[in-house]
Amino acid sequence: MKDENRGLSERKKQILKAIVDAHIEGGEPVGSKYILQSQHINCSSATIRNEMAELEEMGYLEQPHASAGRVPSELGYRFYVDALIERYAMTTNEIAQINALLKAKMGELDQILLAASNLASAMTNYTGIAIKPKLHSVSVEKFETIYLDPDHIILVAVDSDGNVKSKHLHSETQAFSQAAVTKLARVLNSTLVGLSAEQITLPIMMRIEQEMGIDSAIVSDVIKVIYDLLNESDHGEMRVSGIDRLLQYPEYSDVTQLQGLLGTLEKKEDILNLVSQSETEDINVLIGSESQVKVMNNSALVFKPIVKDGKTLGAIGILGPRRMDYAKVLATLEGLSGNISNMIHTNKQISGGDSDGGNENRGE
Repeated sequence: MKDENRGLSERKKQILKAIVDAHIEGGEPVGSKYILQSQHINCSSATIRNEMAELEEMGYLEQPHASAGRVPSELGYRFYVDALIERYAMTTNEIAQINALLKAKMGELDQILLAASNLASAMTNYTGIAIKPKLHSVSVEKFETIYLDPDHIILVAVDSDGNVKSKHLHSETQAFSQAAVTKLARVLNSTLVGLSAEQITLPIMMRIEQEMGIDSAIVSDVIKVIYDLLNESDHGEMRVSGIDRLLQYPEYSDVTQLQGLLGTLEKKEDILNLVSQSETEDINVLIGSESQVKVMNNSALVFKPIVKDGKTLGAIGILGPRRMDYAKVLATLEGLSGNISNMIHTNKQISGGDSDGGNENRGE
């Protein structure tokens, strides 16, 4: 627990939890009368009002209108998630839906993540996100070359994450020969395997040209294609499902604010950066401004990385209002991520990537 959260008495914690729970359920400010009537708190209404006023002074509650009750602040939600939340008990039907994912016949991790995010969206009634994070130091583990004709070859690369990428290469400077294409694969495997794009320096390119000899004219075109292949593997991917579910919540009734959020989801870059920069394998809960994405100040993003052998292969997440049902969201993501991990470790056919064949670029 954070240092600033240690000063709350048990009664303040009980009142704060009651307010957060009520606000998550109904979306309206919560007053002392509701707390007194619906919670087992042995104190007077005046005492509850005083405690609520102190919680507001401490930054855990906010009062949207002078005569209204209180709503949780960002700090209040954070303390709730860190210290007050109760474990959500999943229903038999919810458990069955999650377990059904294990029976799906899917060979690509991208398919599994998308299916899981779709199910998470349906189960929680928020927006689901499937993410393949950016890779910070992708390299090529193996090169292969395929000779087509004197003007065309195909370069195939298997990167350090297991992705297979291929690119069609047309040379306008020098005709390819079968021998040169075979030699090119050998030279690339002896000089570039294990290197990231940043590590392919001018001296290394000069070495490749020297080893290619009379066929050195094709090296510059080949290196450009290799840079493209590495960048394709590094950019990350994100799929979103259930965006329309956000329209059910009054937090997104402001058209301008909603458009900004939808634009962020469409561009993907900001959320991809958030997930890619995560340094924990645990569930991440980013509330409001904690996400550092301005248009998400009224939202919360919860995501769980999918990790194998210490490497993050992807992530599934939920985006919704700050007052989302955190207990249910956390339980859903835990259940789904556990099933995905089981699938990855028991099904050797599941791949972390794909082969694109070189064709894609309440009140007082």
